[in-house]
Amino acid sequence: MEYYKLGAMETKFAELMWENEPIPSGELVKLCEKELSWKKSTTYTMLRRLCERKIFQNKDGVVSSLITKPEFQALQSEQFIKETFGGSLPQFLAAFTTRQKLSDTEINQLQKLIDQHKG
Repeated sequence: MEYYKLGAMETKFAELMWENEPIPSGELVKLCEKELSWKKSTTYTMLRRLCERKIFQNKDGVVSSLITKPEFQALQSEQFIKETFGGSLPQFLAAFTTRQKLSDTEINQLQKLIDQHKG
């Protein structure tokens, strides 16, 4: 599922969108010109690409997200763990903690998440 993988420029565009949505498409063009030094055609090409992937929509000249940033990050995380660790969160955490130890605060936060999702 390559759908939720973004390249560097797609990520910059998506971040800009999430920070400024909803935004009229004309204003988006101006914003991308100012922040990313893009031409109008580049902005619309990127917008079309991410609309086709159902991340954003351009409805009646107003651009907004179909997926919130936290939802998108969750989808990316799930995809990464599935592809890299066979979908095993424990394997991911084991790999993560071999080089970086968890602080007591992080351990407590993880325990709270585990407790909240038991059932």
